[in-house]
Amino acid sequence: MTRPDPNETPAARARAAFEELGRISFAEHSLQSLIQTVTDLAARVIPGEPITSVTIVSRGTPRTVASSGRLALELDDTQYRLGDGPCLTAAREGGPAEIVDTLTEKRWPEFAAHAAELGCRSILSVPLPVQELVSGGLNVYARESHASDERTRELAARFASYAVVPVSNMYLYESAVERVGHLQTALDSRAVIDQAKGILMERYKLTADQAFQALAQVSMESNTKVREVADRMVQTGELRPS
Repeated sequence: MTRPDPNETPAARARAAFEELGRISFAEHSLQSLIQTVTDLAARVIPGEPITSVTIVSRGTPRTVASSGRLALELDDTQYRLGDGPCLTAAREGGPAEIVDTLTEKRWPEFAAHAAELGCRSILSVPLPVQELVSGGLNVYARESHASDERTRELAARFASYAVVPVSNMYLYESAVERVGHLQTALDSRAVIDQAKGILMERYKLTADQAFQALAQVSMESNTKVREVADRMVQTGELRPS
């Protein structure tokens, strides 16, 4: 990520950040490093030097996948523990959620009180536009109250809409790679089990079903996976451990 120019105007800084998002290459990033880049760019672009984070909700479970500072991690984790808060509301409901002043907040009083204790006075969470499997939000934590004016809200929403494309694409790419890995593991397991069954069928004149039941029985008795029992059979010719 390029270093910010202190002489840049806010408009030029935002334009440079959006251009950098457009240049992101999957070959140079993991999902984690890509989202960290997005988070750091957001902290650079959004006025007031906020601390930012990205929440992803997968199968109903939220997690912080990147942050620009410890405060964001702490306040994200507090919301996950309480089961509510602006970042979860934005991610789940698909609309922005805001705390204008943590000292006077009524909707999430317990969370707001903790945020105020840590020196955070205002919070803005905007959802990542829904795309395929990604549900989440960009969270902006500021040390000043009323830090989120209309321009900041628009900029945060625009940034989230730009960021969701590379984040979603990388998420889908890594998910596909993981599925292929699981499929290959399954195919490898089936192959070695079939080999072990063949050895048992030849040696003891068993049917295919009887051979598999023999592997399954040893698996239960030794508390090991059928694949491990089969692999031992193929490698050593022994059904049970010596």
